[in-house]
Amino acid sequence: MKEKILLVDDREDNILSLEAILEPDGYELVKAQSGHQALKILLKEFDFALILMDVKMPGLNGFETAALIYDREKLRHIPVIFITATNSGDENIYKGYKAGAVDFIHKPLNPDLLRAKVEVFVELYRKNNRLRIQERKLVAINKSLQNEIKEKNASEEKVKELNSMLMNNITKLEATNKDLDNFAFMASHDMQEPLRKIRMFANFLSEGYIHLLDEQGKTFISRILVSTERMQQLINDLLSFSKVSKAEDSFVITDLTELVKEVSVELRDNLEERKGQLIIDTLPSIPVNPNLIRSLFYNLIHNSIKYSKKEVPPIIKVYEQQKQLEDKINGAESYRIVIEDNGIGFEQKYAEQIFDIFKRLHIRSEFEGTGIGLALCKKIVEKHHGSISAEGKPAEGSQFIVSFPVVNNYSWTHS
Repeated sequence: MKEKILLVDDREDNILSLEAILEPDGYELVKAQSGHQALKILLKEFDFALILMDVKMPGLNGFETAALIYDREKLRHIPVIFITATNSGDENIYKGYKAGAVDFIHKPLNPDLLRAKVEVFVELYRKNNRLRIQERKLVAINKSLQNEIKEKNASEEKVKELNSMLMNNITKLEATNKDLDNFAFMASHDMQEPLRKIRMFANFLSEGYIHLLDEQGKTFISRILVSTERMQQLINDLLSFSKVSKAEDSFVITDLTELVKEVSVELRDNLEERKGQLIIDTLPSIPVNPNLIRSLFYNLIHNSIKYSKKEVPPIIKVYEQQKQLEDKINGAESYRIVIEDNGIGFEQKYAEQIFDIFKRLHIRSEFEGTGIGLALCKKIVEKHHGSISAEGKPAEGSQFIVSFPVVNNYSWTHS
């Protein structure tokens, strides 16, 4: 059965270009020349693997159409890739992701890049479909077994046997549901291979054929390489973010002073490049997952280095704040670890927003990043039943306060 892709563009020549690129791969291509026409099609059909949609269209634009699509529960599983002009700014890209986009493709179209991205999402659609089919089969089997148990006046041995079969199927159902929960992890992981190929072939062009290209061609190759680097970093950060949920809740007593010193070794080159200084005070030993907490401190300290002032060497302090009686987490006394810097700071009104995934206060040209680091920190701290907060002032630096409960309900073993 051919996977269906909905092409939405008000210009016939653009749709013809998309058809010419994608038809050889055997997809069933459905065309719509406006947002309204796309919505009419989606009223009757919702088994699309992907929607490729132009941003600028008369009437309903791409963002408005996507928002209406995702209002319908039956359509929320369909990924949308926006096709937009090369000069789209970060604000429009953020607006697109907020409307539900999973990716952007810039004009003029790169056929290899388009095919690679489409292939990734079509493959995810196939895998998700197989999981849903399996889940429906298991639900039907369970229902059949339950009816059989109710209808039969079988012997006790027979009832035990049926119950055993039922429990096995429930286990399979739970495993299937877990697979569905891990969809974001799978998506990031499956993007690695096509991205690797894009990078490899772009490097081949850059190294072996650059002398055959004019200035515009060289610019396009350079943009592909920069975009693939950014996408690789985004995938890596998404994988790290999704792995937090998979980490075991088995903690060991860990000396945070030694752990932060290990992080300082990893960041030595970054500090020396900025002529910075990391001051580590005596920190407590507490039950944690060492790998996750190492990642927490790495991200927070790296964040302080990255957002330091251009002409001022960064000074970063890590210390335990004096415990106070009113400092509680869920009614329990807590450890408070502070990461303080003399960097560019931020407006306090953004103190909660900065922990949202993909949230950035600065444009990418000023500071590199994917907007996942602080969201990852928040997820790690919450996994330890703790909390994280931030305080800052523009040009006066910032403080990140990480709180861990003294009495931890998790199971942990002594190191």
